[in-house]
Amino acid sequence: MTDYDRKFMLLAIEQAQLAGSIGEVPVGAIITDKDNNLISSGYNLRESNHDPTAHAEIIAIKNAAKKLNSWRLEGTTLYVTIEPCPMCMGAVVLARINRLVFGARDPKAGSVFSLYNIGTDNKLNHGIEVKEGVCEIECSNLVREFFKTLRQ
Repeated sequence: MTDYDRKFMLLAIEQAQLAGSIGEVPVGAIITDKDNNLISSGYNLRESNHDPTAHAEIIAIKNAAKKLNSWRLEGTTLYVTIEPCPMCMGAVVLARINRLVFGARDPKAGSVFSLYNIGTDNKLNHGIEVKEGVCEIECSNLVREFFKTLRQ
C-alpha cells in the first residue's frame, strides 16, 4: 500500500461518513489523476435522491467526467470504501479508469472478486489494476455499524 493509497482511502472514508450521517449506506469514493491530485469525490445518495444509480462511485465518476470535460478517465484511480457492485464496475470499465483501490469486499454484491470479476476479466475491452484491503477494517466497520444500528 502506498502512502497515497492510505491518504485517499481516508478521504473516501470521510465521504462514507457523510453518507452515513444522512442515513445513507456509508460508502464513499474519491478519484485522483495520475499525479495523485484529487479530481472528484462522491458518496451514496440513493435514498436522498430517490435514485437507484446514485452510488458513491457513479457520483464520483460523473463529477470527474464533468471536471475533466471528458467521459474518458484514463490515467485515474478510483478509491472506494467497499468493493463495487456490477453497475459501478461497468461504469469503471466504460470510463476507462486505470486503477481501482477498495477497502473491504462485499460478499452480497461485490463485482471485482466476491461475485464477479468485472474489470479483471480479459474478455472486456479495458482492464483495471486492482488493489484491495486498504483500510479494510475501518471500511468494513462503517458498514457493519450502520446496519447494526438500523436493526436496533
